[in-house]
Amino acid sequence: MNDTPSRLPLTRSAILLLILALAVIWFLPLGWRHLLPSDEGRYAEMAREMLATGDWITPRYNGYKYFEKPPLQTWMNALTFAAFGLGEWQARLYTALTGFAGVLLIGFTGARVFNAATGLFAAVVLACAPYWNLMGHFNTLDMGLSFWMELTLCALLLAQRPNLPKNHVRLWMWVCWGAMALAVLSKGLIGLILPGAVLVLYTFVARDWALWKRLYLVSGLIVFFAIVAPWFALVQDRNPEFFNFFFIVQQFQRYLTPAQNRPGAFWYFVPVMLVGFLPWLSVSVQSVRHAWRTPRQPNGFAPVTLMLVWTAFIFLFFSASHSKLISYTLPIAPPIALVIAMYLPLMTRAQWNRHLIGYALVAVAVMAGSFVLLHKGDARNPNALYREFQVWVFAAGAVGFVGTMTGLRLNRAKRTPDTGARAPAIALGTAWLLLATVAGTGHDVFGTLSSGAPLAPAVRAAIARLPADTPFYSVGVLDHTMPFYVRHTMTMVEVTDELAFGIQEEPNKWVPTIADFVTRWKTDRDALALMPVSRYDEFVAQGLPMQVIARDSRRVVVEKPQP
Repeated sequence: MNDTPSRLPLTRSAILLLILALAVIWFLPLGWRHLLPSDEGRYAEMAREMLATGDWITPRYNGYKYFEKPPLQTWMNALTFAAFGLGEWQARLYTALTGFAGVLLIGFTGARVFNAATGLFAAVVLACAPYWNLMGHFNTLDMGLSFWMELTLCALLLAQRPNLPKNHVRLWMWVCWGAMALAVLSKGLIGLILPGAVLVLYTFVARDWALWKRLYLVSGLIVFFAIVAPWFALVQDRNPEFFNFFFIVQQFQRYLTPAQNRPGAFWYFVPVMLVGFLPWLSVSVQSVRHAWRTPRQPNGFAPVTLMLVWTAFIFLFFSASHSKLISYTLPIAPPIALVIAMYLPLMTRAQWNRHLIGYALVAVAVMAGSFVLLHKGDARNPNALYREFQVWVFAAGAVGFVGTMTGLRLNRAKRTPDTGARAPAIALGTAWLLLATVAGTGHDVFGTLSSGAPLAPAVRAAIARLPADTPFYSVGVLDHTMPFYVRHTMTMVEVTDELAFGIQEEPNKWVPTIADFVTRWKTDRDALALMPVSRYDEFVAQGLPMQVIARDSRRVVVEKPQP
């Protein structure tokens, strides 16, 4: 039986203050870091080009057709740019909004499906898990996907509550189907395949066959295809090559083969989850054990079983894939937070003491470990950057330590069964939210160099005084951030990188060899080129006429000198 306290003495004003405080911490740092390659620069540039060209159907990257992913996030980013202009925080706003909304959604769902205490703690756990809050501050597709998949799961849980009026069940199931459609428009078929597979597995594990009668399959599929079908039909009509590349190459070969060169061992995601839920890690086993004992609802539905099947299947699905990235398992974070939240209110004062002391020691270890960075460095990232980052990491550990010790002090205060776990949980969560925020902000010491943003003003000034049709070559490298920062696409030279499909479809838009580039450079009246430092040195040795307009330790931007 679920013996989590059902009453939580938090006023509406207190809840709103907590949400406001989280919003300040969540949204304020969005523009404090430069965009990182490759995802952040890529998706920002795709949205910039969509807005600039007015083509909302055919996604392009650096001027080339780019069909690796559907366009929902590109649409959202382009609308953000239209409303607020171009910039780093604007590029991250959609991702941050979906991450923040995911916190509120899991809190709402926990309160409605279980009880008020579970809802509060679920929101705290998810917001303060490094995995969720860090991914919510990078312009990648996986946070948006994870939010829509979370809404799919939560809408299903909310729809299956016992004694719910039939029209409410239907409405929540339509939300579920609509969320699946938006998940598909976020990243492809996994938005449908993963929830569908989870539902099938759940019915076998829980033997809950009656659930299928409450899914509103016919009207739900109408909602689903009404949202999904228009873009797929339009993009296929305008680009006959779309179907094969998007569905066969990107959706199936990407998963089944190592063609994407993103390998990883089967246990790749184990350390991701251990670090990603670090402040709650020590209660994970007890949480699962407690949640598993939760009885079914009177209508036979088992929400905990569904959440555990969701978590296990998606984790194993991506563990078995030949293509792995840290963010792939992010959709399992919300149900994990909900499972942990069911247990936290039951922890005794002694348990919280041990928990908080343990994480205070972890914060001390972060501070001590930061000094290792003083001895790091290489040609790409010199020691000076690591020394600067060490200060941020040490400060992050110190903030985490102070916040955790505050929770320890609050745990010793007078408490009741309803209020006992609230104060230490919020203090610990805040400590680790701030720890991740400070360390993540400090990473910009590397991000500034990676982005090449300091070069952009000089390059944009050169572009402004040259004719509009002046070619801008990218020689031997695809710089994922430079097109966005200089507000200009580039012509690829020699390498295709991830633009191979677009170049294959429009081969006239690229230069196949360095020799071809040299010939064009000599005949062009005006031209710009970006290249690695080593390539620039080679051209200098060959006597190729070039005038440097901007450079750093990784890249050089040159202009064709005028007679």
